[in-house]
Amino acid sequence: MAQARTTLKVSPRDVFGSRATRRLRKDGMVPGVVYGQGGEARPFQVPERDLRNVLQEGQTLLDLEVDGSKAVPVVIKEQQHHPVRGEVTHLDCLEVRLDEEIEAEVTIELEGTENAPGVREGGVLEHVTREITVEALPTEIPEQIVVDVSAMEINDTINLASVAIPSGVKLMAEELEEITIATLSPPRVEEEPEPELEEEAELVGEGEEGAEGEEGAEGEAAEGEAAEGDDSGGGDDDSGGE
Repeated sequence: MAQARTTLKVSPRDVFGSRATRRLRKDGMVPGVVYGQGGEARPFQVPERDLRNVLQEGQTLLDLEVDGSKAVPVVIKEQQHHPVRGEVTHLDCLEVRLDEEIEAEVTIELEGTENAPGVREGGVLEHVTREITVEALPTEIPEQIVVDVSAMEINDTINLASVAIPSGVKLMAEELEEITIATLSPPRVEEEPEPELEEEAELVGEGEEGAEGEEGAEGEAAEGEAAEGDDSGGGDDDSGGE
């Protein structure tokens, strides 16, 4: 299905450098570049609010109008985001021909996760592959590819070969069976210490205490014998004196 394109109005940008870029962002503008068919790069700036509204629609193809000139179809190639706040800090676009196929990255979304029998049984659903490369006419590139996982049981796996792809769209990947989209694993069980190991630890502790007790008893006995020896020796000396 062809996308209804939105027009993004931008203005040329003639200031560059990190200081100028920070000033632009402070003024609520986002810097960007559109690359033409011949590789020509045209810097532009766009109000952050206008760009945010367009991106929220999730479209990959739009018309870019630079300072009132004729709008040209472009695809968004890359978005740079602030590491903390998340807003777009730079935008790269590529001018395209509507009658020529191009490659584009398309996100994969899962639906029906809460209804999957394996999830209801406590299984762990993992979304493995979240983006794939496709080739199609710019007007035929899907905004996203939705995969239904509502029937997944524990130990089930969905690979790319079983995913329905829109007509006119070609996957740019080989060995589709080896590309995993989602897996549903058994519930994770935390391992508890084995009772035998605890008993062994207790026995070792008791053995050490017993050894210490024996050493103490042997020491006391030795001291007692020494004391007796000293007493007997003193008696001999007294008798000899008489």
